[in-house]
Amino acid sequence: MGWGGGGWGWRPYVSVAERRRKAAREMEKRRKKGQSVSPVVIEGRAIAKTFWGKAWCENLERYSDYANRLPRGRTYVRNGSVVDLQITPGTIEAHVSGSELYRVKLEIEPVVKAQWKAICRDCAGGIDSLVELLQGKLSKGVMERICRQNVGLFPTPGQIRLSCSCPDWADMCKHVAAVLYGVGARFDHKPELLFLLRGVDAAELIVSAGQATPLKQPAPAAGKRLAGADLGAMFGLDMAQSAEQPAKPKRAKPAQKKAAAKKGKATKAKKPPRASAK
Repeated sequence: MGWGGGGWGWRPYVSVAERRRKAAREMEKRRKKGQSVSPVVIEGRAIAKTFWGKAWCENLERYSDYANRLPRGRTYVRNGSVVDLQITPGTIEAHVSGSELYRVKLEIEPVVKAQWKAICRDCAGGIDSLVELLQGKLSKGVMERICRQNVGLFPTPGQIRLSCSCPDWADMCKHVAAVLYGVGARFDHKPELLFLLRGVDAAELIVSAGQATPLKQPAPAAGKRLAGADLGAMFGLDMAQSAEQPAKPKRAKPAQKKAAAKKGKATKAKKPPRASAK
């Protein structure tokens, strides 16, 4: 027996407000059981506002595989239907409020090692710190390389396995689309989750940058060093003299000064008088 007067048809309409109330009650039960609950909250029309959140959402919209279902997903995430979203290495799990509370699970392949090494190599020297990276304060070249379609940090449709407990036969249902947009919103606040999701360490990008920039200043080339004669001519010094300054003579003690004075007087007394000139 279906809905709608004895035949197969649409389920009775349930308002967004009612759906959210039901979902909130279910989430509260989970909290009381000690389960972590993390809803996606969108303020204003923009789903994502920072570099990483926007980059994730823009990457979704590049793929024609997702084009038809994404608009409904945007509506769902904006009205607060993604009542729980958890991101762990290689996995996104969520609960979305619809006619019922649906469970969504997305499995994402990790970045291939060779691809990640290529990203690190190409970005070497272009990222100064982890803070700069997570804040998205990157040069245009680094940004383009990290976000490059198919070979950047974001997954392709072929690297994502989608599942939802709703009766919609399509892989990319509106609930899955809402969760994918919810991930972009979550990256606004926790961009490090992108690296966790793809199974890579963001710090490796900084290590590559450190290897590309020498820690110490190199010694000047032999031809650029100033010889002693050059320095002498420059400063008017005799560079042949010893670099060590001669020691200053010690000051004579008062008793020694007296003895020296007596000796001087005695010497003068012994000198014969000078002959006067005639």
